[in-house]
Amino acid sequence: MRALVTWGVFGIAVLGTGALLAGPPVWLLDWLAARYRGCLYRVSLQARVVALTLDDGPDPATTPLILAELQRHEARATFFLITERVLGRERLVHQLVAAGHELGNHFIQDRPSIRLSASDFDEDLEQAHRVLVPYGPVHWARPGSGWYSQAMIATMARHGYRCALGSVYPYDAALASATFSSWHILRNVRPGAIIVLHDGGARGRRTVRALQTVLPELHRRGCRVVTLGELTAAAG
Repeated sequence: MRALVTWGVFGIAVLGTGALLAGPPVWLLDWLAARYRGCLYRVSLQARVVALTLDDGPDPATTPLILAELQRHEARATFFLITERVLGRERLVHQLVAAGHELGNHFIQDRPSIRLSASDFDEDLEQAHRVLVPYGPVHWARPGSGWYSQAMIATMARHGYRCALGSVYPYDAALASATFSSWHILRNVRPGAIIVLHDGGARGRRTVRALQTVLPELHRRGCRVVTLGELTAAAG
């Protein structure tokens, strides 16, 4: 009997993991957005428009490659930059803004924002803002590691920010497979989706390879790839 229970629990865990890797259903994302208010996961939209977001740049080796793929396929994206990585790479930030892409605030360092005290979170957001705002408008913030509280949402709003997560996340920060990322995105993308990928180092190189598959296929499907600002404007 104990063996049956053990295998039953194992089976449920396997099925749950498989469902998670295949992608959460839209109703679950909408439930999360309603239950934990204040952060954008996707928009309700009939037009074939999706937003692409890229975390953790800029990186002098991989960001230019990503920009080249976006230009090749007439796509735009929101780059959530870690501002300690901007120093010495200012020209690259100017380049991505000049290409029509959007800046997002991913705070100063790559760390879970929810572990910060209220005062440290406020200071982190504001310091990162001061680094980014000379390059152009910055309206979106994405907490490190994706976890947030209502107090964090209130702080972001007080600074003029909207919180944005996403609805299509291929776990590319953990799974070292551009093939899986491509499959996951193309399986789950829907009008109004927000795609999350990563820049920098090996992750950035995988993103380049994934975009080489994903962007032409989305174009073939008649889907435009835009910034978060353009996506929310399209939704009215």
